[in-house]
Amino acid sequence: MKTWSKEFTISTRKQCEVVDVTDRVLSAVRESGVKNGLLLVLLPHATATLVLNEDEGGLKQDLLDRLNHLVPKEGDYLHDRIDDNAHAHLKSALFSSVPVLPIVEGRVIKGTWQNFLLIEGDGPRNRRVVVFVMGE
Repeated sequence: MKTWSKEFTISTRKQCEVVDVTDRVLSAVRESGVKNGLLLVLLPHATATLVLNEDEGGLKQDLLDRLNHLVPKEGDYLHDRIDDNAHAHLKSALFSSVPVLPIVEGRVIKGTWQNFLLIEGDGPRNRRVVVFVMGE
């Protein structure tokens, strides 16, 4: 069994935005040389998250709009006494941020419209993405 990891940085440009990181993740998997195994993608941040969904402009805006509706920036948040970014922490907590997918014959198995989308909630920032591959 082989394990392999790679880390890369994404620089977000806005306070809230959705950035497709699929090409970088899939490139890292190819680089690993693993033909059959598991892919784990970690975004080690508390105010951004990683989801699998369609990279379509309207949907990405819908995600941001709905999150802002559910958790507005201005609220009576206790955490804002420290950092003034409670809204970003709460939005990130609504999603699981560690997708795990199978790799079969060198190909990541995912849905046709599933891309790796980084949802920024407290930018602009430099965000680390860690790709971990395990298999043969």
